[in-house]
Amino acid sequence: MTVPAIGAAMLLHNMDILRDWLFDTDRPIEIQDFVGPDVIAGDTTALVQDWQTALRGHKGARGIHGPFFGLDLSNPDMDMRAIIQARLNKGLDIAHALGGQWMVVHSPFTFWHSLNYTNYQFLRESLFDAVADCLDPVLKRAANAGVTLVVENIDDTAPADRSDLVAQIAHPNLKLSVDTGHADLAHANYGAPPVVDFLNHAGHNLAHVHLQDVDGHADRHWHPGDGRINWRPVMDLLGKHPSAPPLLLEVRNNQHRFPQTAAFLEGLTARA
Repeated sequence: MTVPAIGAAMLLHNMDILRDWLFDTDRPIEIQDFVGPDVIAGDTTALVQDWQTALRGHKGARGIHGPFFGLDLSNPDMDMRAIIQARLNKGLDIAHALGGQWMVVHSPFTFWHSLNYTNYQFLRESLFDAVADCLDPVLKRAANAGVTLVVENIDDTAPADRSDLVAQIAHPNLKLSVDTGHADLAHANYGAPPVVDFLNHAGHNLAHVHLQDVDGHADRHWHPGDGRINWRPVMDLLGKHPSAPPLLLEVRNNQHRFPQTAAFLEGLTARA
């Protein structure tokens, strides 16, 4: 079994803390400075240039977290959809400028949706159609930029929603992401499947993973091992996964602990 290299989802100001650890073995990097609406709507030239400078010498995989605040991929309003497309296209341009291989976008599916598919028989199909229409020009741009959109679970309780969506759109630049903390929150609060089932259900379309721990109550973004997730089966599965997705620690605090946390997770994979 190959022990996957674990990297970091991070902001530019954390580079001083993590640079040596990331660069010494070319760990994957996910850039998260461009998610805010004020940032993505403004002039990003200087920030892109700062990141280009910071990334010099890094030869590992990298991507960005795309904008998401208020950007519902299933928005039925065509005028609003045009704004969403413009924001995502700008994110793709930034990813391309930074040598990014992926851009994270947020899933539109919620617990309410899963409760009401029977109540509103048109609902699931209409969501799928809206997302497909919204992403059509974005995926064309993604293909030209060499960037893959990865759809991250947020409020999802049914992993099949995202899996079926990606299968139905069937575009080579559209894949799946799993956030371990979000999956466990859905499991704890809504009776969704556990984390390993979210990962298993993604199958060959799993192209990206956010590693973070929670307490079953809120989206804590704690270091793995500080919450309630059972990490051994998670890492066992990821160590064997044929797609070898990039694994990113997405933790809000104590960035100096990233090497220690990564060593803990990599150790579980090595002993699996």
